[in-house]
Amino acid sequence: MTISKLWQGAWLATAATVATTMVPAFAQTPAPAATTEAAPAAPAAADAPPAGYWVNGIHLSAQIDGGITGNFAAPKNDFGNLFSDKPNTVLLNQVLLTATKPLDPKATGFDWGFKLQGLYGSDARYTHFLGEFDRTLQNDRNQIDLVEANILFHLPVLFDGGIDIKAGQYSTPLGFETIDPSTNPFYSHSYIFNFGLPFKHTGILTTSHVSGLLDVYLGIDTGVNTSFGTGGSDPGDNNGAVAFLGGVNLTMMDGGLTVLALTHIGPENASRAWAFNKNVNGYYRYLNDVVVTYKATDALTLVTELNWIRDDAAVGTAPGKTANAFGVAQYAAYTLSDTMTLNGRAEIYRDDHNLFVSAYATNSGPDLAQQGISALGVTAAPGGSTTFGALTLGVTYKPADLPAPISGLLVRPEIRYDQALTNNKPYNGGKDSGSFTVASDVVLTF
Repeated sequence: MTISKLWQGAWLATAATVATTMVPAFAQTPAPAATTEAAPAAPAAADAPPAGYWVNGIHLSAQIDGGITGNFAAPKNDFGNLFSDKPNTVLLNQVLLTATKPLDPKATGFDWGFKLQGLYGSDARYTHFLGEFDRTLQNDRNQIDLVEANILFHLPVLFDGGIDIKAGQYSTPLGFETIDPSTNPFYSHSYIFNFGLPFKHTGILTTSHVSGLLDVYLGIDTGVNTSFGTGGSDPGDNNGAVAFLGGVNLTMMDGGLTVLALTHIGPENASRAWAFNKNVNGYYRYLNDVVVTYKATDALTLVTELNWIRDDAAVGTAPGKTANAFGVAQYAAYTLSDTMTLNGRAEIYRDDHNLFVSAYATNSGPDLAQQGISALGVTAAPGGSTTFGALTLGVTYKPADLPAPISGLLVRPEIRYDQALTNNKPYNGGKDSGSFTVASDVVLTF
């Protein structure tokens, strides 16, 4: 039996047994000091801001994330990793500035809020909206991004829990991992996060709190990572159609088990790349994601993520030639102490036409490719299709008893092994079927 087949057998056995998990919130924002009225609790889930300062009900915070990924093969790019794509190089991933007035999750009457968040760093190459900062530092590794700019409303209508409305620009609710590094278990990201999900939207998203069991999401937006435009030469949107976002969140076992199932559907191909066919708006991309979170014990949290992306007209940009990618990622987080959490991630991701999993040779490549201006410098795995496997182990260390300005410090060392489970060599400049990396980053919120 070959080493490759031994690895495949070991990987499949491990992927079947390794559980999944979301890391507990390491830097939850403390509630503001008591006043004559009940102070709103910090919002839950992905919208919870990092540690910071409250000023008249408005939360202000800053966050810095920087790290390095070691790869002894020394390729120019770590294939399969977008946000930690430069091996053996220190990256300033993010300087994240946030101002927010969160909604009170216990509000029984009308409430309003907002969120404004900007980013500077190497992550902005992949996250920024089309039509915003496209030509600002576009050839630099560190770029500028407007992550969120939205207004929030809670309306006490239709259901006992009311309806929350988010209007403007916001990070996607799809998926487990997030743009905000402080809410992720690892420095490196999953294939699902990198290639199977949107990052952000421009539009309106409603969350109806039907009951303690059921929340319903419904929204309309301009597409994946787009702002406003009509396609063609307008860079704000790469086509002229809107998209739909919808799904449900189930909360069971007194919060010990949640299921978040969301879909995003709409045309996403670029009009300017479709010289042969002007009906770009008639071919859809479907992004579907399910996240199951289970609090097994006080110390152990398990998360399973299932993902499927399909494009009606992606292979060679020819109508009728569909492309699909499927993924499953399992996480496990075990709290060893107040300062230490052990994390694991096992993932399989299948790209059936080697269309979605890519690497970019230039800093402007991701933006230009999405606009349909140029695909030069975009590298895909060799061969007709690839099944990727990845195992990641790491630790999140939050030092105790630090002075207030650096009390939100996180250190996240990890080791990772990626392997093509098919007969091709996508890694280390096309020389290897596998890639071993050692990485660490430091996240400081204040």
